[in-house]
Amino acid sequence: MRTTVKDSVDAVCRAAKAAAAAIARADSARKNAALAGMATGLRGRSDWLKGENRKDMEAGKAKGLSPAMLDRLLLTDARIRQMADGIEEVIALPDPVGEVLKMRRRPNGLMVGRMRIPLGVIGIIYESRPNVTADAAALCVKSGNSVVLRGGSEAIHSNTAIAQILRDALSANALPADAVSVLSMTDRSAIDVMLAAEDFIDLIIPRGGEGLIRSVAEKSRIPVIKHYKGVCHIFVDEDADFRQAVSLCVNAKVQRPGVCNAMETLLVHEKAAQGFLPMVAAELTKHGVELRGCPETVRLVPQAKPATEEDWGTEYLDLILAVRVVGSMDAAMDHIRRYGSLHTEAIVTRDHARAMRFVREVDSSLVLVNASTRFNDGFQLGLGAEIGISTTKIHAFGPMGLEELTTTKFIAFGDGQVRE
Repeated sequence: MRTTVKDSVDAVCRAAKAAAAAIARADSARKNAALAGMATGLRGRSDWLKGENRKDMEAGKAKGLSPAMLDRLLLTDARIRQMADGIEEVIALPDPVGEVLKMRRRPNGLMVGRMRIPLGVIGIIYESRPNVTADAAALCVKSGNSVVLRGGSEAIHSNTAIAQILRDALSANALPADAVSVLSMTDRSAIDVMLAAEDFIDLIIPRGGEGLIRSVAEKSRIPVIKHYKGVCHIFVDEDADFRQAVSLCVNAKVQRPGVCNAMETLLVHEKAAQGFLPMVAAELTKHGVELRGCPETVRLVPQAKPATEEDWGTEYLDLILAVRVVGSMDAAMDHIRRYGSLHTEAIVTRDHARAMRFVREVDSSLVLVNASTRFNDGFQLGLGAEIGISTTKIHAFGPMGLEELTTTKFIAFGDGQVRE
């Protein structure tokens, strides 16, 4: 009888579900030993990995992939070492599984608390970068989860080879290889089947552009961690330190303009605009930033182009910045509520009360005071490695590290208590 795509995907997901119980029970020492084996395997088999990657590179060139896509796809010795180093960084992180939180004694003497536990099986759908295979698998294994990985068809040989090394390390440490699985079928319908596998998969995490994430969210019958885009703002308040504000704005826009935590819109209090805008515009222009501003911005900064309504909600991922002068902090927060993406927002101010109000009232996965938006990153916030940034609030908000790949269950300790 002919095996269908559904049969193949379900078989992988069913095996991952079976493996999840063993990974969840594994202690830190065994998981860390398996992770160490993964890092050693990646370094030791780099020539084989590069050979498998060449197959993808040749196919990608034949298909006419862009130079940027080919660069993301390429595995070099340095990138393989980085994957191995990343796994070793995960080894050094505290294991969250089994942590007991908030134990309290009830009036009847019952001790009630919570224990951190794995989510179960995590499905990850991603594009281009083969390093995601190793990064995601390491985080899932350390947090006691199984993972089903579905990378782009352009990286199928690379992803399959990396996963084989990771699976070998699991087996060598008496852990089930199926805790790390790659869907090897490149048919797009495999994603649809995966998104309907609610009996096997507990959470879906898509990694890629807005189009991929929206498609996954629309089709999935499984909870999805979403991060559509990063329309990030800096608000320069009326009493801001202008020199500090210029430095922060340049860093937030220029350091890496193509990432989700780069600033896309600058909001400036009208009382600061005349002194601050020409100063920051001159510095941004030196770095090749194109400014698109409201009428007051264009008046104060002649090189700025008039902004359109579309500019306020655009994630440029480029050296382009929308600039708006606002009449108050309330107006700035209203703008953020209307056009923001719940990703990252910052205020530059010397007024503590206003800073704290901004922190309380702005709805975003990270709100900063007098710091660049570029800090919304797992490593920068002290989580170690991250699996992505969530702009949903259930069950995680912001960078997702090991703790965010777990949940908690209630536990209770009694001494013969019965309910009256």
